Amino acid sequence: MSVDPSHLEIFSLRANTWKEEIHFTQFSCVGVSEFEPKPGLFFNGAIHWFAFHLGLRLDVIISFDLIERKLFYIHFPDEFNREPHDCGLWVFGEFFSFWAMDYDNDTVEIWVMKEYKVRSSWTKTHVLPIDGIPTQYFSPLCSTKSGDIIGTDDLNRLVKYNDEGQLLGHRSYYDNLRQCQVAMYTESLLSLPGDNEQA
Repeated sequence: MSVDPSHLEIFSLRANTWKEEIHFTQFSCVGVSEFEPKPGLFFNGAIHWFAFHLGLRLDVIISFDLIERKLFYIHFPDEFNREPHDCGLWVFGEFFSFWAMDYDNDTVEIWVMKEYKVRSSWTKTHVLPIDGIPTQYFSPLCSTKSGDIIGTDDLNRLVKYNDEGQLLGHRSYYDNLRQCQVAMYTESLLSLPGDNEQA
């Protein structure tokens, strides 16, 4: 999100072009991380990002509803008093969630919004120790049906915790020492523009 997010532009995969520009006047936000912008999280028909609301002077989660074409923001939990620099948005089970590094205590906190858009429904569900991870860092990616939490150590290892918060193990997925990234995806029958074109 830019320093002056007075409008959003929407790219249409179907038309393979920038199709729509939506202007906003009631929101004045800046991205939390201008140097390393993070992709938004799609959940419940909206895309979500961390941002700083200039009018409220607060860190918030700003969201764009793709159906209604409206912006709204979600407050962090009252008990969460850190800046969202070492944090990430994710879907934990079926819930809108975020994780946050707590370097003072060598842990990662997982916060879950039990009722979407209801600030009082934020619940801290896990506090995961990271002292058993060589990089002292953990970024959750997904959870399994049994409740295990899988993520990365910010370099080249996958890390797994059980639903009790116990570290089950970490394993390298890439032998090169250079940093790489892992991403979750969902298989789809949707074809992107140009997939069916003849060469």
